[in-house]
Amino acid sequence: MSEGQIKKFMYVNRKAPHGTVYALESLEVVLIAAAFDQDVSLAFMDDGVYQLKKGFNTKGIEVKNFQPTYRALDDYDINKLYVEKEALEARGLTQDDMVVPVEVMSRAEIGKLMETQDVVLSF
Repeated sequence: MSEGQIKKFMYVNRKAPHGTVYALESLEVVLIAAAFDQDVSLAFMDDGVYQLKKGFNTKGIEVKNFQPTYRALDDYDINKLYVEKEALEARGLTQDDMVVPVEVMSRAEIGKLMETQDVVLSF
């Protein structure tokens, strides 16, 4: 890879937003990659779709609510957010339940998109 070459990174989020560090760690890594001008996209699959569900209230579990950071992604030119259609349907959610604009894709479509990436990291 030559210096300055942009790589395509996809971050796949499969875990619920709380109970583990995966969701927050993924978000931090995404912001770092974007700071280095890489082509960043995020896919939310399985329980990862809950990371974008409107209405986080973390007061009862006494952890910081990091969901507002998703609204800042556009400021970092991160606007390729994909949500798995099957995961939304299985959880009774729709695109309108998401806190930021997303593209809903089938699991198979996301799989094909993954094949076009240089790096795929799963959280």
